[in-house]
Amino acid sequence: MPLLSPSRRLRRTPFSDGVEAAGVKAYTVYNHMLLPTVFRSVEEDYHHLKAAVQVWDVACERQVEIRGPDAGRLVQMLTPRDLRGMLPGQCYYVPIVDETGGMLNDPVAVKLAEDRWWISIADSDLLYWVKGLAYGYRLDVLVDEPDISPLAVQGPKAEDLMARVFGDAVRRIRFFRFGHFDFQGRDMVVARSGYSKQGGFEIYVNGTDMGMPLWNALMEAGRDLDVHAGCPNLIERIESGLLSYGNDMTDDNTPHECWLGRFCNTQSAIGCIGRDALLRVAKEGPLQQIRPISIDGAKVGVCDRYWPVTTRQGEQVGRISSAAWSPDFDTNVAIGMVRITHWDAGTELVVQTPQGRRDARVHSAFWN
Repeated sequence: MPLLSPSRRLRRTPFSDGVEAAGVKAYTVYNHMLLPTVFRSVEEDYHHLKAAVQVWDVACERQVEIRGPDAGRLVQMLTPRDLRGMLPGQCYYVPIVDETGGMLNDPVAVKLAEDRWWISIADSDLLYWVKGLAYGYRLDVLVDEPDISPLAVQGPKAEDLMARVFGDAVRRIRFFRFGHFDFQGRDMVVARSGYSKQGGFEIYVNGTDMGMPLWNALMEAGRDLDVHAGCPNLIERIESGLLSYGNDMTDDNTPHECWLGRFCNTQSAIGCIGRDALLRVAKEGPLQQIRPISIDGAKVGVCDRYWPVTTRQGEQVGRISSAAWSPDFDTNVAIGMVRITHWDAGTELVVQTPQGRRDARVHSAFWN
């Protein structure tokens, strides 16, 4: 495969020196920034993530900061999730939609104060949409990208490692909550969250200059815990049903199609830009929806384009957007968008992979 040509448009991160020293083997581009994808191998990284602890450079999860008297109003305009009960110190997973109800992003909202929020975004230029709404509605807010770079600590030993660097108080952080912690005189927001189901934390590193000091501190403190540099793992995220914006969903899909209806309070989310469109969707129901799908046979290749999903008779009824071999479940696991007529658990289908036709079936739940 051709190499990427580096330039200032392809941004390094505050942790890139550490990532390179750890032997990164592959990157992808995410929010115009480098995101590691492989260190030893996808399978070796997968097994280690489930057994020990990894430090992930996820600085590409850029923050959209919204601050000012109208901050809460603007954040509610972005999402059909009702934010009225959200308190400072909480994190919410929030589908972001446009005026048609189409998904623009699926970030985590971090409520720092009543008048200050971070939107920790997936891969899309959401900053410009938020700026446009703020200007168009003449809201009393400032919208920008602060010098905040997330660093994730994930895996079953993550809590022990974090306690060594930030103190035992970090153990008291509840899931999707955050606290403020000192590191070398700098205030850091630390949340119990992350893009895996193995448990862990995300550190919102305050200032590019603190990137490598914190990276090195975590690596040194975790030597006896078998800490490694890691990254979001393709196999583990599919097993866990963690969706990837731009892969598994785009602005052509509503949250209800993406199995995210549980994060929508469309009736009560007054002010959401896409509310009227989503009220119609909620009433009528989606005609297609994401489903976990297993694919028979040997290991499938990389799903870098949609794979058609058909009936045994050849009628196309969906598509696969992400797939990988799962060593723990001894099958190919996949995320697919499937038509309502064929999305029931147990439905037998066929996937047209680059290696040929494969039998497949729909499942009722993801594997982790």
